[in-house]
Amino acid sequence: MINNKNSKSATKMPLLVSIGVAAGILLGAAMTSSDAIQNSYSSVLKFRDVLSHIERSYVDEIDTEVLVEEAINGMLKKLDPHSVYIPKEDLKLAESQLEGEFEGIGVEFNLLKDTIYVVAPLSGGPSETAGIKAGDKIITVNGKTIAGTNLTNRDIFTLLRGPKGSEVELGIKRRGEDELINYTVVRDKIPQHSVAVSYMVNEEVGYIKLTRFSATTYDEFKAAMEELKEQGMEKLILDLQDNPGGYMDRAINIADEFISGNKMIVYTDGKRSRYDSQALAQRKGMFEEQPVIVLLNEGSASASEIVAGALQDNDRGLIVGRRSFGKGLVQMPIDLNDGSQLRLTISRYYTPSGRSIQKPYEEGDYRNDLNERYEHGEYFSADSIDFIDTLRYETRNGRVVYGGGGIMPDFFVPFDTSQSSTYLNKLFMNNVINEYTLSYAQDNRKKLEQMGFEKYYKSFDVSEQMLQQLTALGKTREVPFDKAGFAQSKELLRTHVKALIARSIWRNKGYYPIYNQTDEVFQEALKLFDEAAELASNE
Repeated sequence: MINNKNSKSATKMPLLVSIGVAAGILLGAAMTSSDAIQNSYSSVLKFRDVLSHIERSYVDEIDTEVLVEEAINGMLKKLDPHSVYIPKEDLKLAESQLEGEFEGIGVEFNLLKDTIYVVAPLSGGPSETAGIKAGDKIITVNGKTIAGTNLTNRDIFTLLRGPKGSEVELGIKRRGEDELINYTVVRDKIPQHSVAVSYMVNEEVGYIKLTRFSATTYDEFKAAMEELKEQGMEKLILDLQDNPGGYMDRAINIADEFISGNKMIVYTDGKRSRYDSQALAQRKGMFEEQPVIVLLNEGSASASEIVAGALQDNDRGLIVGRRSFGKGLVQMPIDLNDGSQLRLTISRYYTPSGRSIQKPYEEGDYRNDLNERYEHGEYFSADSIDFIDTLRYETRNGRVVYGGGGIMPDFFVPFDTSQSSTYLNKLFMNNVINEYTLSYAQDNRKKLEQMGFEKYYKSFDVSEQMLQQLTALGKTREVPFDKAGFAQSKELLRTHVKALIARSIWRNKGYYPIYNQTDEVFQEALKLFDEAAELASNE
């Protein structure tokens, strides 16, 4: 049961239930009918027979391991979109996304023009200690040229991550230096933060953005909450936009900080009773009586939907934004004998009102669902969403909510395209804006740091000359100037440039307060605290 806060089963696995795998398999076999066992055994024999014939007689040389992995993936495609097989070589990278830390050199980077640009060395990390600076280009790794070699992000992780204590030789191209500068960086443990930023929007409203639910998320969240409360926070915006989820128990713990008594947070239901669980509020939370607004969009999934669904169904928080992704399936990681892993769906989870928010996957292109929503007009009008009356539920205080595909917000905010243009998109896609802002920040770092963020936020303007320099850079990057597109997107472009320059100097603490000026969901939420306060008063 997940509702035991001392239970190890509530502290480890992604989206999820931690289960003794070997025992689970044995129990499953014992509870399966003899006919089912016989059918399964016959199928295994058939597969082995086919594989043996291929090995012995097929005309060309083949790699049987590749065939087996293809067969595994083929089987899983017949199940659901979230049951997946992860090969051994990909598992470490997949797990690092949720571990809360990894071992590497400690840089935030962008891949621009097939070259690694250092956005910033992480404070206190190995690269900063070695002397690497923002704006540096990583040209060689261990003597081998990597710039201009069609690198992918996975390639970069493979090159730069490694065991703590191991060394990597980096050849750095720095502006103003004709020759490469060689650094020896000793890898170390690098924290991976899931609280992207927390800050006070005004004297009363605090803001926390969560990017994932990793091993350290709950601790990071508590620390951010305590800091904001010390600064006078009376109202909270919890931003879960584009948060794909992660560990289920971290979502439960965060929801528990807002929900009083022993109210239901989430429950799961699987084929076997051992996969059934329920999580109730247990502790006195940090923010059980104050107004809370949760921001969602089509990229909010899984654990994000658990938090939002718990607050919505208990009438504890106001949900603002657009309909969430719709992932309501729980996966169990099963380690295989060659070091690979199977993540198998073993149950569905349900919000307190009884809703399954898993969107349909039996028909159509599940992965293309978000594009279909866009084309159907859902991003622009709540009226375009059809709700099935048989999936109608009620919150604790009788408000109507629906299951069957994501969390529908209490206040829908349409996607704003009024300042978007093809020209702006091309500038982003060709990394022109990132390249320009990184260069500007590097050239003006001392002046900007002396200015300080507060003064920068209030008085720095992106000048016409800066925009001309940016569009000129665009021409050299095969983005011809588009007068109409530029005019349409000019003010939005100014804001993005200002925010990205701030990010290079002050990291996310500088970026988000400026970026959120362009976020229509955030701006709408600021207007809705009277409604959120009314919900809180009924708690």
